[in-house]
Amino acid sequence: MKKIILTAIFLVICLSTVSYAEEKNESKDQMDIPNSVMDISKDNTYPNPTDDLPRLQPSELAQELIESSEVKIENPDLILQLNESSITTSPVAIGYRATIYLGHWALRYDSNETATNWEYKKINTNFTDNRGAKTQSQMHYTQKKQEKVTGGLTAKVPYEEDVKKMMLQRAMEKTELPLSFETVIGTGTKKDQVYNVPVKKVGYLYGYAPAVNEKGKVTYGEVYLRLKGSKKEVIVKNVTQQGIGAWIPIQDHVSFGFVTSDQPK
Repeated sequence: MKKIILTAIFLVICLSTVSYAEEKNESKDQMDIPNSVMDISKDNTYPNPTDDLPRLQPSELAQELIESSEVKIENPDLILQLNESSITTSPVAIGYRATIYLGHWALRYDSNETATNWEYKKINTNFTDNRGAKTQSQMHYTQKKQEKVTGGLTAKVPYEEDVKKMMLQRAMEKTELPLSFETVIGTGTKKDQVYNVPVKKVGYLYGYAPAVNEKGKVTYGEVYLRLKGSKKEVIVKNVTQQGIGAWIPIQDHVSFGFVTSDQPK
């Protein structure tokens, strides 16, 4: 009997270890950046502002109200409103009741899929003609003109800005990449990476702005603050959900594609 129990425990530990390893590998795969993608944050002639979205910490009262709700609340603007609220109740306030309507809100965003398109938008082409030379030629990336790359939601939804904030936050957490719904690559941005063009060939170096494709669903609801004597709680009514997707550019990164041919294209 002891041998059977020990064998069962051993199998459980093994399965748990495999499951953990798979989860760890999946997480790691999401953050893998191809060798063809380069960070230009130190080379970009246009200084992009950092889209830093620190998670708002709820106050003690806000946390109490959030936990009282049967529907999960993650909207940072709603949490901020609860943070700025103050409620004074009395244990002897017998018969005291109040229901306050706080509005219709996008309550949270749940991510279903996060994928990366490393060639989301073509932003640059460098060309070298080496057909008349006797030795190979070297070419480098140089941004010819300023390019603005914008993302956005794939459909119209209520409270678009709130939804974008929550989707951006979740995508940044999952990918650990610098994401922003808008990024600019400045004219004259360069990288020292060398691309060799053989004799009697022409070379093309294409630059692409990468982006993350985020897909999931948004939960909406009408939010009420209910006070009853010394008790206070958040009630959410008329809950609905809507599927949504978004393209979110990866800030200050360029994906390169290098090709050679016998004749110009």
